[in-house]
Amino acid sequence: MSGRPTAPQALLTPREVAAMFDVDPKTVSRWADAGRLTPVRTLGGHRRYREGEVREMLDVPAQRLVPRREGGF
Repeated sequence: MSGRPTAPQALLTPREVAAMFDVDPKTVSRWADAGRLTPVRTLGGHRRYREGEVREMLDVPAQRLVPRREGGF
């Protein structure tokens, strides 16, 4: 252990994450429920997301984020 404190990561709201991906905030909640994002719960029970994890997701091809629908959509 180095003994140096680590800088805290910025936490983003579901709305902020949704804006980054151009999706609805409910979609961000679904990603968390599916295990694609790890939420941090506030004392009030609200979800927040680590900025570093979200930025890593931005580098993932879009087809891995949203499952394809059957039937040609």
